[in-house]
Amino acid sequence: MRRLGPALLVGAVALVLTACSSGDDKEARRRSAGPSPSPAALLRVASASAGETVFGQCSACHSIGRDAADRSGPNLFGVMGAEVANRRPRFPYTGALQAFGGRWTPERMDAWLTNPKRLVPGTAMGFAGLADPLDRADVIAYLQTQH
Repeated sequence: MRRLGPALLVGAVALVLTACSSGDDKEARRRSAGPSPSPAALLRVASASAGETVFGQCSACHSIGRDAADRSGPNLFGVMGAEVANRRPRFPYTGALQAFGGRWTPERMDAWLTNPKRLVPGTAMGFAGLADPLDRADVIAYLQTQH
């Protein structure tokens, strides 16, 4: 048992160091986008892999896969560049989202992810939004890989 103590300590230190030195240096990416960066500047430094992690919050309601079924929200596979509220024929989009129209561009998706209900009053989307602009850019970068 006495030998287990040092092994646990070494394991705990290794775990902490691994967590602190993850492959994504979010703050370095944020700095490289410049002071008060635009959504486009943040998208240039965005990480699709970080976006996949943030997308975990979305996966409570949305699937993302070529043949995945809709959940309480539509499957988001191929959403970037697609028509708003016109991609999933069996999904019951709200009239408000249908009236919003257009296509899902990075700029529109950023506004949507900021606060869906402010952008499209009357939407059924219950998500309050992502406050961190880099998190939004990361999610957009991830969504752009899903086509």
